[in-house]
Amino acid sequence: MKFKNIVILTVVFVTIWSCKKDDDSPGTIVPPRSIIEVAAEDDAEIREFLSTHFFNYEDFQNPPEGFDFKIRFDTIAGENETKTSILDSGSLPGIEFGMETITVESASFGVSDEEIAEHTLYYLVVRQGSSENTPTIGDNVLLRYEGTLLDGTLFDASSNQPISFNLSGVVRGFGNGMEYFKTGTDLMLNEDGTVAYSDYGIGAIFIPSGLAYFNRGSGSAIAAYTPLIFKVDAFAYEKDTDFDGDGIPSILEDIDGDGNLNNDNTDGDTEFNVFLANYNDTDDDGDGIPTREEIVLDEEGKFVEFKDTDGDGTPDHLDRDS
Repeated sequence: MKFKNIVILTVVFVTIWSCKKDDDSPGTIVPPRSIIEVAAEDDAEIREFLSTHFFNYEDFQNPPEGFDFKIRFDTIAGENETKTSILDSGSLPGIEFGMETITVESASFGVSDEEIAEHTLYYLVVRQGSSENTPTIGDNVLLRYEGTLLDGTLFDASSNQPISFNLSGVVRGFGNGMEYFKTGTDLMLNEDGTVAYSDYGIGAIFIPSGLAYFNRGSGSAIAAYTPLIFKVDAFAYEKDTDFDGDGIPSILEDIDGDGNLNNDNTDGDTEFNVFLANYNDTDDDGDGIPTREEIVLDEEGKFVEFKDTDGDGTPDHLDRDS
């Protein structure tokens, strides 16, 4: 079983999306501040946490009898003053996080309405799963999670059993962070009727507010401009999920390629006053012809390729006049 280094991913804020696992009701909505200033403040807060806290890496190095393989964070102080910080975990002997060195990567995911603002999302994989690939932002996942603030306040958690949801239906940072976790294999049915997986991915995602709720907050627990932490156990995912059943894997409905499916709405339509993105729309161009009839599918109904009947460079399912 391999382990993974902390990897730092620089991303750009586009859309604040509600996390259905949390309380969906917004908190107190305050006037939006400069997203550039907030991004810098959030990054400083998260890095302070990562440099002053450690996780229970010794348990993962040499699992004690009955170890539940849960990540636990604690402050580097007192009897723990010699512990290695989360930020420096890549240097720990006996732990191989999957990367040869701590790596900094950056990727542009878009812009805000007025300001371009880079946000840094941190993720820590302490045990990488055994699956061949990782989920995409368009896939359904099966996982267990726990959401806290940087001060340890718990705002949400799944039960001990995994739950399933689509990664584009949660806050942006959670979905993008999960793209770096391999999942487990070998579904097992326990005597009590619950299910379990072997060799699943274990880790945490540290999310700036610009990739979470920004100035809206969520419920009474998450105030505006609050960074979040999600601990995750990545059990399984549905490869090439077709969320709306229109024949196109949802990840291919990221038209602008920015890693955010919720800002791609070719025909600009809504349903019940909700923005209807392409991955949740069975007629992407609104021409009355179902998307399934404007693409090439194989005999089993699996996606093969797009069609461009009039040769104008726009695929038929996105082209009202094709």
